[in-house]
Amino acid sequence: MVSVRLTVMAITLVTLCLVATNAAVSSRCCSKYMTVKLPFRIIKGYSVQTVTEMCPLDAIIFHTSKGKACTDPALKWVIDYVEILREKAQLVHKTSQALK
Repeated sequence: MVSVRLTVMAITLVTLCLVATNAAVSSRCCSKYMTVKLPFRIIKGYSVQTVTEMCPLDAIIFHTSKGKACTDPALKWVIDYVEILREKAQLVHKTSQALK
């Protein structure tokens, strides 16, 4: 027969693992959008968040030297910034291919 102490330890361990996993995922997910427009000059790059079980909304995450900024992908300024960043990335890629 399994002891009560062993059962409690197993339940505690599973609970701690679930809490740690949830905290790690939620710190990487945007749960709300920022309300101000970022100056383009501070943006270093971006990533895309799509809705999943752990992430409640679609977002464009702009990366800055101070951290991340969660933005609404439907806003015109966000769409414009993403397009500019894509064009810059394509130019870098073409330039690096030409040097090979």
